[in-house]
Amino acid sequence: MEPSSSRSVGPATAPTSAPTAHHDGSALYVPEGTPSLGDTVPVRVRVPRAAGVRDVWLRSVRDGEPRLSPARLDRSDEHEDWYVADVLVHNPETGYRFFLDAPGADGSSGYRWLNGRGTWERDVPDAADFRLTVHDPAPSWMADGVVYQVFPDRFARSSSAAGQDLPGWAVPAAWGDEPHGSGPDVGTQYYGGDLAGIEERLDHLVRLGVSTLYTTPVFPGRSNHRYDASTFDHVDPLLGGDEAYVSLVRAAHARGLRVMGDLTTNHTGVGHEWFSRALADPGAPERDFYYWTEGDPGYVGWLEHASLPKLSYGSAELAARMIDGPGSVVGRYLREPFGIDGWRIDVANMTGRYGAEDRTLDVARTLRATMAAVNPDAALVAEHFHDATGDLAGDGWHANMNYSAFTRPVWTWLSPAGSSVPYLGLPVRTPRRGGRSVVETMRDFDAVHPWRVTASQWNMLGSHDTPRLRSIVGSRELVEVAATLLLTYPGTPVVFAGDEVGLTGLNGEHARATMPWDEPDRWDAATFELYRSLIGVRRASPALRSGGLRWVHVDDDALVYLRETPDERVLVAVARDAWPGVRLHPAVVGTASAAERLHGGLDLPAHDGAWRLAGDGPAVGVWRLH
Repeated sequence: MEPSSSRSVGPATAPTSAPTAHHDGSALYVPEGTPSLGDTVPVRVRVPRAAGVRDVWLRSVRDGEPRLSPARLDRSDEHEDWYVADVLVHNPETGYRFFLDAPGADGSSGYRWLNGRGTWERDVPDAADFRLTVHDPAPSWMADGVVYQVFPDRFARSSSAAGQDLPGWAVPAAWGDEPHGSGPDVGTQYYGGDLAGIEERLDHLVRLGVSTLYTTPVFPGRSNHRYDASTFDHVDPLLGGDEAYVSLVRAAHARGLRVMGDLTTNHTGVGHEWFSRALADPGAPERDFYYWTEGDPGYVGWLEHASLPKLSYGSAELAARMIDGPGSVVGRYLREPFGIDGWRIDVANMTGRYGAEDRTLDVARTLRATMAAVNPDAALVAEHFHDATGDLAGDGWHANMNYSAFTRPVWTWLSPAGSSVPYLGLPVRTPRRGGRSVVETMRDFDAVHPWRVTASQWNMLGSHDTPRLRSIVGSRELVEVAATLLLTYPGTPVVFAGDEVGLTGLNGEHARATMPWDEPDRWDAATFELYRSLIGVRRASPALRSGGLRWVHVDDDALVYLRETPDERVLVAVARDAWPGVRLHPAVVGTASAAERLHGGLDLPAHDGAWRLAGDGPAVGVWRLH
């Protein structure tokens, strides 16, 4: 990566964006469609003429051995050359990068490599090579839309929920009470939201402009979060049972919304019927569903929690009941009368992994095959909080909850110095970092996956497991910066219910606040309109939904990038603070004669034969270039 990093003050001395060689897996560079083994795929790369590149070669890896083949000059203009090279898809996942024959800094012989992390004047490992894959991509509706996450206990309570007999584990709370962020009752504090309540509020989702409803688990458990299922055979009666779930899904579908479920394939609750049978009868088939140990409590729990016994996929019977075939738990809820549109899999990174056993990818592929047999257009998303390298080749999980490549770097860029908010599982408060560190982090994690996975990743600014965005950044102005990133970055944007009205929360438990339907003091209407506007901009732009990503300028306090398809170019600029601004080199933005403002207040005036971004901040700007 070679973004301009010089800093200056005033328009006369603003730096000029430096054009760099670029390739990604979008349609501008790689033909659309899924290749088959044996296909030859032409891939294109753009090279700035100022770089002095003499020749371009393609380096691919076939059966573990690198091969070099010359690229062909395709076309040129005064600013850049386009080359095309052929990639033989000889392996299910075929890696490649570009060799640029260019003089060294002193004019002597030299070369550069271009891979998913940028351009390098040294040798680099294969981990960040571009990738072609024969595996089908995620359904197009994922990246085309926006996901809205609902925590059922806290979203909306219908009139039918009143007067219910509560189970013994529940600690009743009044709607609007602040949830506890710690203490013995964080998992049992019960507000009584239900599925009928969600159905009654679907028009809110439609008005916001989202396209997919994702709910955390709906199976019975002994907690408000329900990740400790006691059965997968029916929906929790406290939520309204099977009939309420069927009704919610049908009502969502009638409004053009899809519905994603949430399933714990890694563990059950200690009260699950399978575990009860396993404890009661050592000869029961369910005994093989779990890992057993000599020490207390006698079985393996998720992260040593005795309340969450871990499932063992060494049992073919477990696989048949849980993930394998239309009659499994996974298949049953995709079929009518439920008909959900996909699954988010809880703790996907640990499912099937224990000690010397590693069946995670087998589980993912079995899940994918089951879902494809029932509904070929269903989506499969993994929860993975850290490095998912090796888990996202495209033949199992369609995508991942993208904490590493999006949530964490965005937080560190927009968090104030001296933040008091804990930083996602680390024993420190959220740090503040400059733009270069943020972009390098994003590229590091994005580059180890095929582009079609990156283009579908679930990008989030927060979830039911994290602090709230408003508490992270502290102001509506910085919420706009974060939301602009969310709605313009490659992947599938995910909004946690309540972020769009400015709810706060300092950790995952505290963030699970109730929606303030009738509490204007807790409802930030301006933030709602901000989200609604940005979602509308995304829905109207093919480039923002499916275009490539080309970094234009990286400053400590500002990030500028292009999203491009063959037919549309959208320029995005986000600034967390005042910055020097930047002159956009014609080799970067081309011969655009007009810039149509789509969102934001940053100025983009013509300047000295080019465009110049003003250095205001916090501020954002989104333009369609013509």
